[in-house]
Amino acid sequence: MSYFSDLGLAEPILRALETKGYNDPTPIQRQAIPALLEGRDLLGIAQTGTGKTAAFSLPSLHRLAADPKPRKPASCRMLVLSPTRELAAQIAENIKGYAKNLKLGVDCVFGGVPIGKQARRLVQGTDILVATPGRLLDLIDNRALTLGRTEIFVLDEADQMMDLGFIHALKRVANLLPKNRQSLFFSATMPKSIEDLGKQFIQNPVRVEVAPQSTTAERVEQYVTFLNQAEKQALLSLRIRAMLADKTLDRALVFTRTKHGADRVVRNLNAAGIDARAIHGNKTQAQRTAALEAFRQGSCPVLVATDIAARGIDVSGVSHVFNFELPNVAEQYVHRIGRTARAGADGIAISFCAPDEKPYLRDIEKLTKVKLEQVPLPENFLAEAAKLPSAKRTPEQLAQDARREERDERGRFGDRGERRGGGGRDGNRDGGRGRPQGQKPAQGGQRSGGDGQRTAAEGERGEAGKPRRFRPRGAPGVGAHRNKVRRAG
Repeated sequence: MSYFSDLGLAEPILRALETKGYNDPTPIQRQAIPALLEGRDLLGIAQTGTGKTAAFSLPSLHRLAADPKPRKPASCRMLVLSPTRELAAQIAENIKGYAKNLKLGVDCVFGGVPIGKQARRLVQGTDILVATPGRLLDLIDNRALTLGRTEIFVLDEADQMMDLGFIHALKRVANLLPKNRQSLFFSATMPKSIEDLGKQFIQNPVRVEVAPQSTTAERVEQYVTFLNQAEKQALLSLRIRAMLADKTLDRALVFTRTKHGADRVVRNLNAAGIDARAIHGNKTQAQRTAALEAFRQGSCPVLVATDIAARGIDVSGVSHVFNFELPNVAEQYVHRIGRTARAGADGIAISFCAPDEKPYLRDIEKLTKVKLEQVPLPENFLAEAAKLPSAKRTPEQLAQDARREERDERGRFGDRGERRGGGGRDGNRDGGRGRPQGQKPAQGGQRSGGDGQRTAAEGERGEAGKPRRFRPRGAPGVGAHRNKVRRAG
């Protein structure tokens, strides 16, 4: 605790860190916290799992605690923007742990749950708000939240925000924030587009880079098997079943490019006697939370996900990452395999490469400067694959899956949710605010936008694309309707 004590952090924060067993800072914490305590803006380049949350939370909590102010209705003193629901919830949970000895309120808002409950919680205001961009703007549009009193602004995973098409939402948020604020901007990569975006949020920042951009985890063993697309499911089932039997696999993340592909993989794993669940943008928030909790607790050893989860899942003990399909954006591979080898542990990443995915593999190896070790198919693969039971599907269901998969692969819907949310009042307009009119969707649905992306699952927009108004009782600017009284005669 000597380092954190020497920084002069408030005593209640030090007690919370001691409870969590924090002794030595991570590199980003060592570089970022002193500058943030001085009130400087910060541009941080770091992968997930490097201790970013504590790096920006600890000095921010210290500042808020040192200058206590009464909460103002429908406002927050600190705003943290996160691209995905899971990541937002994780950040909020960590901040609550650091602030448990402080009289500071922490709230978290994202899509997929009723907006009314969230708006009512914000009537009295909060000190710290963690949000996804889509739900944040809905609350602002509904007059349930204002940003005029925000003192600290944190934009986390900025490059993924861009990938998900949040550029216009971010620019709008930038215009709503007060000019006199402290801003923290974090990104795993820093291409020119991200750097230009950062200039709208930060002024004369301290630059912190804790690892070379787009490097893979040093402790991850990386393998690739070349095979046909039709053989992937059998190989995945056989390998996971064998690893579970000899206890070499603790928890495994399996990545697919499409939502319906993830569901199909889960069905076949279940048919092979492997407990697996899926998490993606078509799942309700309750389903996603239940799947992630079962995976975290270890009752479900396999979680199948689209790239929506590549940066939103921070679960210790993930021993294996399977790339059932290679991502068509090389940087996404880095984020996928970064889910393993966390907190000093080792990890294994296994990729399945079909003939049409070889260009993706070349891009990945060029970016990471790592040549993946080739592993051949097992000698008895065909015989063992023939013994695997297949998930029972009717011809109609198979045809429906084929149509959905074709749509996903064309990128027509990708991971952004269907154009009108499949109908109903919780739909969205052409994938949501994140994609400007005329912009082409990502190939293969790679740019997953199920979190904060105004998809049908989040229920952030009405069926005509307009926000559903919710004006909580007592919120600023919301008056009671006056009854019209007709005068007699």
